[in-house]
Amino acid sequence: MSKLKKALKKAKEARGLDDDTIFQDPGRPEPSLYQKAKLEKGVRPELEIKYSETKVKKIDDNVLRKGKVISLFHETDKIDQIKSLRTQVVNKLAEVKGNSLLITSANPFEGKTFTAINLGVSIAQELDRAVLIIDADLRKHTAQHSDFAVDFFGTDMNEGLSNYLLGQAEIPELLVNPGIDRLVLLPAGRPLANSAELLGSPRMVKLVNDVKSRYTDDRIIIFDSASLLSCADPLVLTRYVDGILLVIEENKTTTDEIQKTMELLKDKPVFGTLLNKSKTRAN
Repeated sequence: MSKLKKALKKAKEARGLDDDTIFQDPGRPEPSLYQKAKLEKGVRPELEIKYSETKVKKIDDNVLRKGKVISLFHETDKIDQIKSLRTQVVNKLAEVKGNSLLITSANPFEGKTFTAINLGVSIAQELDRAVLIIDADLRKHTAQHSDFAVDFFGTDMNEGLSNYLLGQAEIPELLVNPGIDRLVLLPAGRPLANSAELLGSPRMVKLVNDVKSRYTDDRIIIFDSASLLSCADPLVLTRYVDGILLVIEENKTTTDEIQKTMELLKDKPVFGTLLNKSKTRAN
């Protein structure tokens, strides 16, 4: 077992998490009480959503492939891992009777946005669920990472969450459907120097309360955030969500960084960790 995996195991045991909360090559989990109830009562009908205010901006499949939105393409070899992650996340949200998830990481560029996008797309493919993905990473863009609209969907959605927080627009004006059924995106908009303060503002509280009340158990909200060790923004967002998924990159995140991250998330609703770019199966 590598030092990183040992550190993850130690951090997991310290938080009282069981083995099923480490989402690496997971096996088939037992159905939750929520899923059993669905089986007993019959499967819910497919959600048919018609967008009246939400802008529909169909993204070409070739652009989505290039952007690594792999959940759409079932011939991809990693699709089963994403589906397993989807099942475990949906089960955990059902257990806590929640519908919102924060995805973050210890450091930048460890795969949190890739995870948020592909998990959201995978959940939206369940036919009886809809997903809202909020790009809450309002930090300064870099050459390596701009925002998920550009990086994954190949399109510049100029306005987004930052415009709402500054009082320049309302949420219905900013939502975008990328041509994927039951999936809606709220882009980040331009970077903000005072992002932590605005994410903790009454206007953000209003947004969260509104979408969480509109999105019941068949509608899930995913927040994609900045990294925990780089700024305060993700800690602000932990106030609003029902669960947290931490993405860690093998051979990059150090044991010390994992310990610092877990300390920051102490007493927070951590569902588990996803070991990204792993070359071996978990022990």
